[in-house]
Formats: sequence, structure tokens, C-alpha cells
Amino acid sequence: MKTARSLTLSSLALILSVLMMAATAFAQGPDDSDALKDVTSGKALFDINLGKAESVPLYLQVIGMTHQGLVKQGVTPEFVVAFRGPSVQFITGKAHAKDSNQAVVFEQIAAKVRELKAMGVTFEACAIATGLFQINNSAVLPEIKVVGNTFISLIGYQAKGYGTIPIM
Repeated sequence: MKTARSLTLSSLALILSVLMMAATAFAQGPDDSDALKDVTSGKALFDINLGKAESVPLYLQVIGMTHQGLVKQGVTPEFVVAFRGPSVQFITGKAHAKDSNQAVVFEQIAAKVRELKAMGVTFEACAIATGLFQINNSAVLPEIKVVGNTFISLIGYQAKGYGTIPIM
């Protein structure tokens, strides 16, 4: 009887230990340790070429979350966000919006750009696109550098080891 009781208590202790380990693993949540093994720097160029302003704030938010996720996992983010194509129309701030709804979205974009810039993210906009969409380069948010051609930027950053993440 004592042996059966001892065995039952041992089994319960083992089950409890396994459950506690599983709960601890579950509480930590998913991570990116396999992909980030031996990685110290995360170089990414986010190539934004969106035609709808309403989509831009969400993507900028996810870029910020990605930045924070890398930092949390011990990797130094080196991010460049490049606006090209129709997306250059959305980086001029609310003063250049066509209506009040667009002004709200443009302000959301500007706020996210400021927030990410403060985190160390670099921003570029394509002068070819600003010309095609008749955006005065001086109207582009001050946190964003207007470059000659973001295709050339993409080539240059890729040559420096940046991975390109297309957002279209």
C-alpha cells in the first residue's frame, strides 16, 4: 500500500513538473531563435509601393513591431524604409491632404514615421516617383530623405547585405 501511494505521488509530481515546464514554454510564446541563431544585426530594406494611403500606417506599425522584436531577441535592427511609386503621395503630412479623412491618415503616417525615426529607422523617398506624381520634394516629411532613384538605393543596400522586404 505504501509503495502504491509512493508511486502515485511520484507520478503526480512528474506530471506536475511536465505541466509546469509546458506552461513556462507556453508563457514565453513563440520566438525566432532558429532564424536568429548567431545573428547580431538585422539589415532590412522595406520597399513600400502601396496605392492606398489607408494601408501605410498598419505596415509602419508592423515595421516598428519587427524592430522591437529584434531588439528583444538581442539583434540590432538596421532598417531602411523606402517609399516609391504611388506611396510617395502619402508622405507629405496632413496639410497636403485632399479631405479630412485623408488628413487623418496622412497624420497617422507622419506620426509613425516620426516614431520609427526616433528608433533609428532611416527613410527614403524616390525623386522619380515624386516627379511622376507631381509631389514637390520640399513637401515630403522632413524625416524622409528624397533620393534620386529608390531602385538604385535597393541595389546599393542589397550590395551591403540588406534583405529587401517588398510591401505592395
